[in-house]
Amino acid sequence: MVFDIQGKIAVLTGGAAGIGFSIAVELLKNGLKGVVIADIDSKSGNEAITKLTSHFGSNKAVFLKTDVTKADQLEAAFKLALSTFGGVDIVINNAGVLKDSQWELEIAVNCNAVVQGTLLGIKYMGKNNGHKGGVIVNIASIYGFQEMEACPVYVATKHFVIGLDKSFGTKYHYDLTGIKFVTMCPGITDTTLVAESSGFCLPGFPNLGKMLTEGLASLPQQTPECVGQGIVTAITKGDHGSIWVSEGKEPAYELEVPDRRTMRKH
Repeated sequence: MVFDIQGKIAVLTGGAAGIGFSIAVELLKNGLKGVVIADIDSKSGNEAITKLTSHFGSNKAVFLKTDVTKADQLEAAFKLALSTFGGVDIVINNAGVLKDSQWELEIAVNCNAVVQGTLLGIKYMGKNNGHKGGVIVNIASIYGFQEMEACPVYVATKHFVIGLDKSFGTKYHYDLTGIKFVTMCPGITDTTLVAESSGFCLPGFPNLGKMLTEGLASLPQQTPECVGQGIVTAITKGDHGSIWVSEGKEPAYELEVPDRRTMRKH
């Protein structure tokens, strides 16, 4: 299911730094017309626009300070895409938090805001709403498919994203909306999400912080640029409902998720 990025318009949450910023760079390299970066960090957001303008020219990227847990602020990013660039073709719900010690916020960002961003994507791109369709990418994690004792709530939120996208990634939703859903599951990536992991665990559980730091350090590392390149592959080549992994500096690859009925323990 080929999709051409050339001339398209994107809304990208959490795009001020790290993986999000690298996604913006890779999309613009591939001919994106414009991107709205929605992020809560004003300083990094404005710095991101300066860098993108320097590399790709003016009128390619705009920043909007956005708390993705606030529905009106998130929708404002979509309205800005319309007023600035004339539409929305790609939505990437990338904003995420690894902070089990503040699990209510973690769920609000990693789950609630992803649902809200998805529904807004359908509102502003769906054929059922008078538009031409597009692509929605929701960012999960390799921990959407495995356990990690050090941060069970974070892991649960990433399982949530997988379930959400597998369900939206069915024929019914594509036929209705014309929107292709793809999921990206990054491996361990050099971002502040990982660098600041100590002290982010549930209180009252001895050694979780140490276990989290050691567990993350034991897995293959990669740069945010690897994930940005993987996102381009998933958007342009991925089928509706496909799930992709970017880890260890390898090219992104698609996962085949088995049917539960084939997994019965004997």
